[in-house]
Amino acid sequence: MEMTPRIQSANNGGEDGSNRKAYDLTLYIAGSSPRSLKAVSNVRKLCENSLTGVCEFKVIDILQDPEAAKADQIIAVPTLIKRPHPIRLFIGDMSDTEDILRELEE
Repeated sequence: MEMTPRIQSANNGGEDGSNRKAYDLTLYIAGSSPRSLKAVSNVRKLCENSLTGVCEFKVIDILQDPEAAKADQIIAVPTLIKRPHPIRLFIGDMSDTEDILRELEE
């Protein structure tokens, strides 16, 4: 089962007319553990506050959809995957949003 809290549809420009990159973020979690819930909250805030208009965010619970985790070779949760290329992976509760933003911009 895929939980899809869509934050914003990705597009080629930010709300301010800038030419910002579009991000497709997928967060893999395991059920409703405190760490998983914190990761969902942190990524949601990141998308709403720093990536408005350029972020598409979905959550996949590996307990409900183990095949999706297998397809993306997920070995730890929570794991955030940023697409398109270069693909970036972040593991943990996603509380270091400054580091995530810095990595996304590279």
